[in-house]
Amino acid sequence: MSDEMIIEYCSPTLAGIKTGNLFTCNYDDKNQLMNDIRRVNEVLVKKGIKAIPVRYSDHRVLVYVFRNSFLVKDFCDKDTATLLSELGYKADDTMSCVRKLSEKLSRLKSSKDFPHEIGLFLGYPVEDVKGFIKYKGECSKCSGVWKVYGDVKSAKEKFDRFDKCTRDYRSRYKKGTTLSFLAVDINICGNPHGKEII
Repeated sequence: MSDEMIIEYCSPTLAGIKTGNLFTCNYDDKNQLMNDIRRVNEVLVKKGIKAIPVRYSDHRVLVYVFRNSFLVKDFCDKDTATLLSELGYKADDTMSCVRKLSEKLSRLKSSKDFPHEIGLFLGYPVEDVKGFIKYKGECSKCSGVWKVYGDVKSAKEKFDRFDKCTRDYRSRYKKGTTLSFLAVDINICGNPHGKEII
């Protein structure tokens, strides 16, 4: 797992404009993978970001990169907390929620068992997550980073912002800007989703 992969798939989280991102990567040696994750976390944890493996399968790993402080704020939302509770999570303990999500992903046998509440861990609006679950991914108003069942205008603005951020971070990284610099340290008091550097 390289810094380049983190930049490619997780720039909005690094920039402080999104709660979390997921990506899959191949690995040959699990010990080397864990060393890579530890190395990345030495940089990210100082900025309030964590990278953790949440599912292994056939030399592939699903990595969750997230800002726990954003997850705490997201899960304080009453509708989000209610949905999480209905699905067996304790919204007031985000790391317990992440562990439970990882357990669900690890036990996955088929796509019909997929924990679609995963969108809540990525900062998707709760109405869109509920809509996806209710309509089984059909009948959305539009789609981009996620399928939208609620506020289309707001979602499209976020999609554009995430895309711009990724393009900008990709360009900066190719010009030599380090992961450490691109990962923004954010104090969420008074500004829940931070102030990105793009």
